[in-house]
Amino acid sequence: MKPAAAPPSPFSARFLRTAFDRRATKWADADFLMREVASRLASRLDYIKLKPKRVLDIGCGTGGDLLAFGERYPEAYRVGLDASYGMASAAASAGAATGWRRLLRSSPPYGVVQADFSALPFAPRAFDLVWSNLALHWYREPHRVIPEWHRVLSTDGLLMFSAYGPDTLRELRAAWAEVDDVPHGLEPTDMHDLGDMMVASGFDTPVTDMERLTLTFETPDTLLRDVRLLGVNPLPERRGGLTGRARIAALRAALERQRGSDGTIALTFELVYGHAWKVPDKTDAAGNAVIRLQDIGRGGRPR
Repeated sequence: MKPAAAPPSPFSARFLRTAFDRRATKWADADFLMREVASRLASRLDYIKLKPKRVLDIGCGTGGDLLAFGERYPEAYRVGLDASYGMASAAASAGAATGWRRLLRSSPPYGVVQADFSALPFAPRAFDLVWSNLALHWYREPHRVIPEWHRVLSTDGLLMFSAYGPDTLRELRAAWAEVDDVPHGLEPTDMHDLGDMMVASGFDTPVTDMERLTLTFETPDTLLRDVRLLGVNPLPERRGGLTGRARIAALRAALERQRGSDGTIALTFELVYGHAWKVPDKTDAAGNAVIRLQDIGRGGRPR
């Protein structure tokens, strides 16, 4: 199965690294959305019998989920990975600051590395749980990332992720469309395409679903401030049309026209959730079918 092509994006890898390096010291002001979505994603683990020995958090940011996994899986060794050096450094510092708590709980520490999502610096089958919270949408070619997730997962290991969907920031995109024709925001991949990519990468019967979260703001400036902190709406270099203060003033006016009956301005975030298991290979290197003994007799045929 040929994976769907990645959508165009104004976000280059270099731009993203620089943007998140700058945001690392102020990330606490924008982390509210990450924490909320992480909590919703983690609640699904309550219904899954899993005791991972090694956990990988891809797009770990400043380390919030790594700390949470220390509580959920105190015996697991955790590794965080982020493309931003600033974020990875902050996550490493957070781990060092909680060292005395680790000693009291006798839980292993965690490590943090800076690396590209599509070239993970780990051996195959190194982790029992691969976790990624609101990170995949930053990558312009997710079909190059998901196979890496599969590669580093152990057999019977679990992948869990969340990402923004295409409907994210629809109100802001509509406001920008009144100002110019320059792309200003993310163009995330549809959840069905992500599901196809997981199948193409070797995951067994992946599950994806979606929900919408609406934030409301009292003024255009507070909306734009939070969007900038989240990093999802860069202001590209001039490509014609209004510039500078005039363009931002026109954007504020367009947002003002979106005020609802309650006096607030809404902003939609489409949240895509996905999980899948890595099952044993069904064929060996020579192409012969492989059947595990524990699978014999299930429904009269191997699964």
